[in-house]
Amino acid sequence: MISLKTGICQLFEIEHPIIQAGMAGGPTTVELVVEVSNAGALGTLGAAYMAPDALRKAIKEIQSKTQKPFGVNIFAAPVNDDFSRLSEVQNALSPFRSQLDIQEIQSSYQSPDWSEEQFAICIEEGVPIISTAFGCLSEEQMKAAKEHQVKVIAMVTTVEEAKEAEASGADAVVAQGSEAGGHRSTFSLDNHPSGAQIGAMALVPQTVDVVKIPVIAAGGITDGRGLAASLVLGAQGVQIGTRFVGAKESGAHDAYKQAIFESNEESTVVTKSFSGRPARGIKNRFIQEFEETGIVPLPFPSQNTITKDIRAAAAQADNPEFMSLWAGQSTRGLTEEIGAAEIVKTIIEEAKRIIN
Repeated sequence: MISLKTGICQLFEIEHPIIQAGMAGGPTTVELVVEVSNAGALGTLGAAYMAPDALRKAIKEIQSKTQKPFGVNIFAAPVNDDFSRLSEVQNALSPFRSQLDIQEIQSSYQSPDWSEEQFAICIEEGVPIISTAFGCLSEEQMKAAKEHQVKVIAMVTTVEEAKEAEASGADAVVAQGSEAGGHRSTFSLDNHPSGAQIGAMALVPQTVDVVKIPVIAAGGITDGRGLAASLVLGAQGVQIGTRFVGAKESGAHDAYKQAIFESNEESTVVTKSFSGRPARGIKNRFIQEFEETGIVPLPFPSQNTITKDIRAAAAQADNPEFMSLWAGQSTRGLTEEIGAAEIVKTIIEEAKRIIN
């Protein structure tokens, strides 16, 4: 008999084997994290783009509103800016800026490098769970996490990455299938320039067979069927992103939420156009027209830094055609805003019916 009380429930001290993905850039508000954690799942603050002071404030606010465990997600990849082709890429971005009436264009850029400070703040403020994207914590960071009894989750896209995460000391891995929305968490793009594209149905069981630490399934999971199927594949829980983007408590722009509600399994593509790193999102004018130029984006995070003004202006203008609309492939059934606690409850109830 498959149980919904899995190893990760004990490991993370949660009631339900559901993790709300740590989506950076705005969707994971304090309210969303708190609602998910109070509902018995694991809320996660997507902190990768948060300035240190803002992160510390958000952590304190979460702690004031819930006694339940929560996580903070940060990027593990070093920041290596490369603006050597800046003028070439800026030429490709000019039409979008004209369309959005952006007058002021910066002449020089520098991407923020906050990950070490973000990690230190998590330790100082007593965050119980830290999750990483794009790699593993450093040896020194992992040692500090262990000393402070902080649990560590690494998001992986191949079995080899899962083995590397286990060897680094991670307590669990999220096996991120190619169906997942947002950035591919592939550690190195040298071997996988478009990010490793292995579906969850293939990645999860093969990862379970190789590592001894718990595996959490991710990618295209939005309901109790996805949770039940993941448990059958050997996962001990699921990580869900896109469905929580559409939650009432999500900080995603209304136009972004509406784009998800109007999309289907054919709507998304994997692109480097916005950030310089492979990410799955709803195809819009920006992706189509930038790719039609044939100009290669700057590497991450430099491309992300120079397109920030375009995304901000698009949000200001309520124009989803120039926003990064990160979403997975299972959006057909997502049609309206509902509360995060209701999402957790519905998924668990459906999974119980299927399993029983």
